[in-house]
Amino acid sequence: MRLENTELALIARTIRTLAMDAVEEAQSGHPGMPMGCADIAAVLWTEFLAYRPHDLSWLNRDRFVLSAGHGSMLLYAMLHLAGCGMSIEDLKNFRRLGSRTPGHPERGKTPGVEATTGPLGQGFANGVGMAIARELLLNEFPELEGILDHRVFALVSDGDIMEGVSAEAASLAGHLGLGSLVYIYDANGISIEGSTALALGENVRSRFEAYGWHVEEADGHDYADIARALAAAVAEKTRPSLVITATRIAKGAAAMEGDARTHGAPLGPDEVAATKHAMGLDPAGRFFVPKEVYKLFRRRDAELRETYDEWDARFARFTTGPVGERWKSYTILPDAQALRAGLPALDDTRPIPTREASGRVLERLFGLVPNLVGGSADLGTSVKAYAKGYGESGRNRIGRNIHFGVREHAMAAIQNGIACYGMHIPYSSTFFIFMDYMRPSMRLAALQGLRTIYLFSHDSLFLGEDGPTHQPVEHLAAARAIPNLHVVRPADPRETAEAWIHALHRASGPTMIVLTRQGVPTIADGTRAQFLHRGAYILKEPDRGPDVLLLASGSEVSLALAAADLLAGRGVAARVVSFPCWELFDAQGEHYKKEVLKPGIPRVVIEAGSRMGWERFAGTDALYFTMDGFGESAPERALRERFGFTAENIAERIHSYVRTRQREGVP
Repeated sequence: MRLENTELALIARTIRTLAMDAVEEAQSGHPGMPMGCADIAAVLWTEFLAYRPHDLSWLNRDRFVLSAGHGSMLLYAMLHLAGCGMSIEDLKNFRRLGSRTPGHPERGKTPGVEATTGPLGQGFANGVGMAIARELLLNEFPELEGILDHRVFALVSDGDIMEGVSAEAASLAGHLGLGSLVYIYDANGISIEGSTALALGENVRSRFEAYGWHVEEADGHDYADIARALAAAVAEKTRPSLVITATRIAKGAAAMEGDARTHGAPLGPDEVAATKHAMGLDPAGRFFVPKEVYKLFRRRDAELRETYDEWDARFARFTTGPVGERWKSYTILPDAQALRAGLPALDDTRPIPTREASGRVLERLFGLVPNLVGGSADLGTSVKAYAKGYGESGRNRIGRNIHFGVREHAMAAIQNGIACYGMHIPYSSTFFIFMDYMRPSMRLAALQGLRTIYLFSHDSLFLGEDGPTHQPVEHLAAARAIPNLHVVRPADPRETAEAWIHALHRASGPTMIVLTRQGVPTIADGTRAQFLHRGAYILKEPDRGPDVLLLASGSEVSLALAAADLLAGRGVAARVVSFPCWELFDAQGEHYKKEVLKPGIPRVVIEAGSRMGWERFAGTDALYFTMDGFGESAPERALRERFGFTAENIAERIHSYVRTRQREGVP
């Protein structure tokens, strides 16, 4: 819908006043960006963006990602004006406890928010993931060509452009030729500390052209120029597009237009009143929306309804055609028993790395779960995260095996975008040590409750000669500190299979599967391994009541079993508890917890990582075989001797610990 400039100006003015009023009401927020981008939003939402106000989950909607999440009032204002369920009362409650208008957009809390953003650069990469998800669907269902033709729009800031994750994501998007991406760069030249010239000096246009992007430039306050640039970007089908729009922060403010202070603070009552007066509005009026603005958006909705009706008819023909049943079952996950029946036996008599077991499981899962997609940051062969025969990404192509390149941060953020799209279960993989490069995106996945899966191999100092730069120590503790993230460290191949089943069926948040480089024996029978879903379980019970409880995860479970055998020969009865997932164990009832962790029995923790956090299960007076410092570069056997992770050392120290407590009468 092409509006007159006067109509667009009326919409833009309304956006500006709503942003000023909401931030002033909250006495907190970022008015500058919404005011500066109001003209762009007016053109985008009335002429280019395809959406259904009453069906915000419509498959073919254009995705709009506000990567510059601090400017959330821009998005909230547009959702209100467009009739997407956002009320004036919601705007008045901006940044208030329990409101639908939090300081930064949160997916799931506010209808119409495609991804939780705020940490800059994340939304940039999320949009790349959404574009990849679209291409994956078109690959799987070529019949959707011409039906699934939406775009992924994003509004990005100077800060987004500076963040490293955006560079990683932009590079990959250009390589893949993601023509559905249209990113609008709000180039207002202002950062919190002042002009962006303080820290940003490159030619952004040349940089993105080097990535393989199509680039347009426009005056961000000239409606015709904005429309021209967006039309050129939408017309580009083979390359992602960046529209660089020169804007003025806090555009329209009476005295503070272009002032860096407007980035993250209210304008103040005097400046708001003066600005409204200059706009010809009642300075005392608050949250005012002219009726004409609502009418303009109703016109846009009516215009799009004809498109909706035509699309619905075409999509109905697709779903009732030859591929209709396959489409309907595409996102239906087989139950746990069906998955188990389709997985390999994993009954090796020789020790195998859990990364190898995971790789075998993944190969089968690709056939059982058609919407399972993912890849690695250039370590697919090491982590065993590649499924043969299912296509792979490359120059201008997409496959279910995605080569992310050495871009761990972007990989995790792109994975979030794929999950936000809602049609796929994405996984990513690398060495556990590089989790730190992914952590910001993993945290956002947990915050959003996204079903994402992380495969991390080389999980401890036992990876050996690569040394302390690559030996994780604090990483399990750091991962367990993230709320709503399930950290699963399986003890053997069969627990690894169960970890995958849990991760696939967990729809309320991300799951991490932590895997070994070195071989481990198969220790749990198929039935007992299913107790992984309870977080911890009794793997070995002595013939008489236990004198000590050995709590271990991952490769250290087999070490605990070996130590228990040695202790039995010395008259100490040890119960061995496999403890693959704290979060699952926390969710169990108190009766089960006390059954596994029998009160009044000394406890020992065996885990080749930081002790941090184990106290709540074992207590401060437990005996700990953990890592308090970095490892060293040496073969695995030498490292076990150096750091005390041998069955003989563990058994000797436990024997002394138990006997001392018995002599002293300490339970």
